[in-house]
Order: sequence, then structure tokens, then C-alpha cells
Amino acid sequence: SAESARQLAQDLNLKFYTDCGVCGPVRDWIDQQLPGGKGTSVAVEKDSGYVIEQLFDTQGSSTYTYLLGCKATGEAVLVDPVLGMEDRDLTLLDERGFKLKYILNTHCHADHVTSGKAIQKVRPEVKTMISEASGAKADVLLQDSDCIEFGRYALEAMATPGHTYGCMTYVLRGPTAGSPHGRHAALAVFTGDTLLIRGCGRTDFQQGDSATLYESVHQRIFTLPGTTQIYPGHDYRGRNVSSVEEERRFNPRLTKSRDDFVQLMAELKLPYPKLMDVAVPANLVDGAQS
Repeated sequence: SAESARQLAQDLNLKFYTDCGVCGPVRDWIDQQLPGGKGTSVAVEKDSGYVIEQLFDTQGSSTYTYLLGCKATGEAVLVDPVLGMEDRDLTLLDERGFKLKYILNTHCHADHVTSGKAIQKVRPEVKTMISEASGAKADVLLQDSDCIEFGRYALEAMATPGHTYGCMTYVLRGPTAGSPHGRHAALAVFTGDTLLIRGCGRTDFQQGDSATLYESVHQRIFTLPGTTQIYPGHDYRGRNVSSVEEERRFNPRLTKSRDDFVQLMAELKLPYPKLMDVAVPANLVDGAQS
């Protein structure tokens, strides 16, 4: 399959697999074979009980949206859905036989508008969620350690401020024996813009703070089991998944001392996101646009 070809190339360190992913004609072939065409939908994790689908925003923000579904009950959630991609997301839910229960945002985004309100126009029963610390509106305002259940699985809300003051990371946990909603070891973690593959989110706006981000990653995300899969909010180099152990060892920013990290972040001098003046006001009101 396309996915096994990608993984084999990485495992064997083949010449057509670079640090930015599979490239050239091999990448073209993989993109053609993946569900939905060029990176728009990849089933990145399956077991006997749950599915994770990773979806890519082809409109320009390079945002990863995640569909998580419980196969036994058909309940599903979306993490960080993008306005303009809602037809794709709803079609995929229907194709997979899932009923959408919740929409979760990891933070108040500056590079795209959430599709929460657009989805609620056709699925009014769906509830939107974001951290209370974000200052944004949603049907449910989350606190640290809140548990969001869908079927036999749950997402634990873990406050990870730094990129913005209100960032949440969501830890996927499965059922324990004898308790369908009991807490289980982390299966995966959805880090939004807090922790990226070999990188991290910027800290120069929206009450961002570099030292706080460093502590959020080291004291919270990096304390999860090393095998926990990391699914980031973005990637700009063709990568789609990492692990806690990989990022502990190889993330060039987060392996530095805290002081060196703070200095590095202060020297980035990045341009602001193109849609920031539109996205932030809209996302503060749950994706509603005037």
C-alpha cells in the first residue's frame, strides 16, 4: 500500500526518503494512492476499536484536521476543522459510518477559521469545544483534565499554554477492563501548534510565552509514555506523525536548555499569518463571521 511504501522508505533510509519526507516520483505515486488524493485524507491509525483519520487543508494553512471515531458505537469527534473543508469532513464521516458528536479546537487559531458554525448549520446536534482560557466562545469551555467521551474512548484535555495562553493538547485514552470509560494509557496525543514534528509553535502573539511553552512541552507532553503517537496541528515538510520519544531525542528546539530555547524563539522574527486579522476575531466567536 501507499502507507507501507512510505514507512518502508523511512525505515530503510532509502535515498528518495529525505528529512522532509518522500520526494520525487515516489512521493507523487504515494499521493495519488492515498485516500482522497494529495494528502487530503490519510488513515494514520487503526486498531480493533478506533480510527484516526488525518486530513490536510489544501487551501493554504497546512492545517491537519483529525477525525477520531469509535468503531463499536459510531461516535466521532473532529479536532481543528477548517472552514471551507467542511464538505470533505462531513462526507468522510458519512462514508465511514460515523456520527459526529463534538468539534474540538486546540486553541484560537490565527491562520484559518474553524468550521464549527458551518458544520452546526447542517448538524445542529454537534457541540463545539475550546479551552476557557482561550477567551473564545464555544458550546463547552474546557478546563485542564476535562474528559471528552466518544463511544468507548475519551480525549483528556491537557492545558499546554505557550503558543497561546489558551492552548489545549488532547490525549486519546482507551477503555480499561471492566470500565468502558475508564482511564487508560495514552494512545495518541493531538498537540495543535504547541508541539510540531521537530519544531513548535511560535510564541510572539496571542499572549504567547516561550518559557511557558517550553515548560508545557517538557512537564506535560514529554512526561507521556515514549511510544505515544504525536499528531501535530501543522506540518510544512510532508511529515504526519511522530512520537513522544522521537521528539524528546531529536526536536532541535526542545532539546535545548530553556534559556537557549527562549533566546532562539526571540530571534525568529516571523511574519504574521496572512489571515490573522480575519481568523482571530472569527474564532473568538466560534467561527462565526459577520
